[in-house]
Amino acid sequence: MMLSAREQWRILSDGVAEILPEDEFLAKLERSVQTGTPLRVKLGCDPSRPDLHIGHAVVLEKLRQFQELGHRVIFIIGDFTAMIGDPSGRSKTRPALTMEETQENARSYLEQVGIVLDVSRAEIRHNSEWLAAMTFADVIRVASQVTVSQMLERDDFHERFEREQPIALHEFLYPLAQGIDSVQVRADIEIGGTDQRFNFLLARELQKHAGQPPQAIVLMPLLEGTDGVQKMSKSLGNYIALLDPPREMFGKAMSIPDELIVRYYRYATFASADEARAMEEGLRAGTLHPRDAKALVAERLVARYHGEEAARSAREEFDRMFRHKQLPDQIETIELRLIPPVPLVEVLVAAGLVPSKSEARRLIAGGGVYVEGERIGDLHATLGDAGEYVVKVGKRRFARVRLQA
Repeated sequence: MMLSAREQWRILSDGVAEILPEDEFLAKLERSVQTGTPLRVKLGCDPSRPDLHIGHAVVLEKLRQFQELGHRVIFIIGDFTAMIGDPSGRSKTRPALTMEETQENARSYLEQVGIVLDVSRAEIRHNSEWLAAMTFADVIRVASQVTVSQMLERDDFHERFEREQPIALHEFLYPLAQGIDSVQVRADIEIGGTDQRFNFLLARELQKHAGQPPQAIVLMPLLEGTDGVQKMSKSLGNYIALLDPPREMFGKAMSIPDELIVRYYRYATFASADEARAMEEGLRAGTLHPRDAKALVAERLVARYHGEEAARSAREEFDRMFRHKQLPDQIETIELRLIPPVPLVEVLVAAGLVPSKSEARRLIAGGGVYVEGERIGDLHATLGDAGEYVVKVGKRRFARVRLQA
């Protein structure tokens, strides 16, 4: 039996940043209950990288709530719009991708979305279905519905215009393409991060031009990345992927700045508002140490995506490695046929521990490379004898390197 509109409102409004317009959103819920017709709730995601991250999960979790309340989820894989590159919140033009790159990145998306959503009950679409089929005349017709001054009302475009930074013309087309998606799937609700506010409002205008009732908008908070500076982003590399192994996921969560602990607890592990408030009060009063709070966040995060046992194991191993300075249980053994003495830089690249010699030098200079527990700061260091060496790169990467002359 479908819950009342007010009961659905209570569930669906929890943890959101903004609902626009609230009265239309509630009216749509009421009409849905009265007619027994599910709402069409849209989420679009561009496959600009192959992994979804826990910032995406903030939105996916809210989408799951819509699904459990009986509404129809439409998940749009933006294989066409990814070729443009979403300029939202960016200070410069985003590199465009080819269709082949977006399709390659999209292959694992449904598997990852299925971690949170029941994909079998969702409507899965690719926006290349309709955008690739549009003629230039179609694009002109849609573009005529929006003015340049409207586009420049968007904060990031306005700031770049004021600073005389380039705005490529194709970037203006991205919000249009996203709005066309809403028209094509006849979205009742669109959900996304707060950086999508302008795009979603523009979609409402395009729906009105198409003679459709405009969508209501649900905006979720953006989760800052592990650097604590910018929003979590695949392109910025400051993210925790849904498919990260338990140990890596736990370690990344433990590296977040203290000021993000409560936000990650609330939005990444979906703690209740009361739980988050209690953690905040404990941290402020000094009765809860930030390290212990982070460990709780990390353990709940791993448990959500890998199960309780994996979470306990990840926490025990983290404690063993970082509190007690012991080695992890499992260390990959890599055999290299190199004649000693071998420059450490060359060993790190040959073992696949770093992608390039320049990255190896950067890590050594920054104190991020250890051999047999000893930090190596000499860029010209060598491994002088054949044998086995435990090498640590960064905070979490270990390998047992075996040199065979």
